[in-house]
Amino acid sequence: MPASGAVTRNTLRQQIADALRDEVLAGRLGPGEEFTVKQIAEQYGVSATPVREALVDLSAQGLLDSDQHRGFRVHQFSVDDYRGMVEARMLVVDGIFRRQVSAPPSASSEPDVGRGVALVSVRRRGEAAVRAARAGDLDILIGYDIRYWRELARLVSANDYIADFLHRLRVQAWVFSVPYLRSDRDVVGWLWSGHVDLVDALTLGDADAAIAVVREYNTQSLEWADRLERLAR
Repeated sequence: MPASGAVTRNTLRQQIADALRDEVLAGRLGPGEEFTVKQIAEQYGVSATPVREALVDLSAQGLLDSDQHRGFRVHQFSVDDYRGMVEARMLVVDGIFRRQVSAPPSASSEPDVGRGVALVSVRRRGEAAVRAARAGDLDILIGYDIRYWRELARLVSANDYIADFLHRLRVQAWVFSVPYLRSDRDVVGWLWSGHVDLVDALTLGDADAAIAVVREYNTQSLEWADRLERLAR
């Protein structure tokens, strides 16, 4: 019985954390917005304990700031923060693909069937993300984009620590971007849609092409950051 109760509470904790993260990504909880454990517990009709644990988890992910006296507030990332996220993921992803280029060929000549199946699944998510990006549908795009990159990172890096780090950067980058993109009339022009191109390059084993796709994406992201900075002056 105690074990069952612990699982239930942990599940509730994760559900609350996921729901609040989605609220932030959707822009319904904006940067700097404050709330308390009590307010969230009443909103979801649950006890304070799993709410407090969920909020602490989101704080550890860098999405919330904790104030002992005022509760929690949505973290407000700066343009420089965003640049740092882009540069960090650029270094890590570039390193992953370069390692694949320099890796010695496998002793087995048999194709990696599991990897191929996984890439097909990732490609489907990429196709959905591309459609959403070209339609300017942020809500659909964010969901597919986050899942696409998380699955791709786990597949390509084969390292959960790297994949989790990149996932955290991805979520933080979207948290920063959402308020700006929702108010941008030219939003489609700044939404990346190279998901399928990247998967196709990886499917062919062309790491150089994959690096080129990601570098183009990161260059676009940094140009967007420069644009935001100019508009703020």
